[in-house]
Amino acid sequence: MLDEFLTQYNHLRQQNELFATATVVWREAPSSGKAGDRAIIDSKGGVTGWVGGGCTKGIVLKEASAAMQEGRPRLVRVSPDPNSTPQTGIKEYQMTCQSGGSVDIFIEPVMPKTHLIIMGKSAIAQALAAVAKLLDYRITVMAMAVPDGAFVGVDDLKMAFNFAKVSVNKHTFVVVATQGEQDEMALKAALKAPLPYLAFVASRKKRDAVFSYLRSAGVGESELSAIKTPAGIDIKAKTPNEVAISILAEIIQVVRSQPTQPEAPKNLIGENKFYINPVCQIPVDKTAPKHMVEYKGETVYFCCDGCKVKFDAEPEKYIHA
Repeated sequence: MLDEFLTQYNHLRQQNELFATATVVWREAPSSGKAGDRAIIDSKGGVTGWVGGGCTKGIVLKEASAAMQEGRPRLVRVSPDPNSTPQTGIKEYQMTCQSGGSVDIFIEPVMPKTHLIIMGKSAIAQALAAVAKLLDYRITVMAMAVPDGAFVGVDDLKMAFNFAKVSVNKHTFVVVATQGEQDEMALKAALKAPLPYLAFVASRKKRDAVFSYLRSAGVGESELSAIKTPAGIDIKAKTPNEVAISILAEIIQVVRSQPTQPEAPKNLIGENKFYINPVCQIPVDKTAPKHMVEYKGETVYFCCDGCKVKFDAEPEKYIHA
């Protein structure tokens, strides 16, 4: 089980995906999740691992979705008798499964790394890659005929200016550091992708010449105005390392200025794969419900025996609610 967890964890980190981990930190029998059990919940609601079934799984899905949307961890307690005045920092739910038991689960979102795409193989491009690695950024380099050893330790090296198979989101930053080698080609490729930050390493004179060519090639003023050039914060940088630091300082400034709520998928409970149990209001995976019944033309899904028993006793109460 641990191997499966670690394999999925490493896979999602390699893909720079948003996901959450859930770990059972305390358990009172007869809950099925045991201390040390863990699972990964991906952005589509897929679960790898085990922290419990029935209503516990639904609660974990709900809270993992919220953790990914808010970018904050949380401790979740599921018990037959939730505290009417819960402790600060603990989200309490009632254990509706007839088997009973209690469990505490720590849920932590794993946010995507800042993704830096460097276009070019210049000295500044190489310095950018080296310094960004110290910041634990995900680094993709796009360049042609790259010398051996020029970009040691980058995550991806593409021998073309091509965004076709590159995931682009609010965490993606592109710096064109071609410095005279196919500047226009690199910028035209980058302008096809929706980017929060696109910078061009060039003097003002060089920028004007390149922009003039791009205008003649049909690139609009609104697209050109989105390019940050000269790149970076003006710190009077001279050396490639200093220029790299000025650019990364600006990227850090942009990252820290973004809204506190991170980019996240739609709440998992709104996805078609899930159904809201009308009794406990917990999402149920429609592909693997504990029970399902037909009521007045609607299929009703349940996470546990207890919810079905309550529904069977007063169906109109829960359907109307």
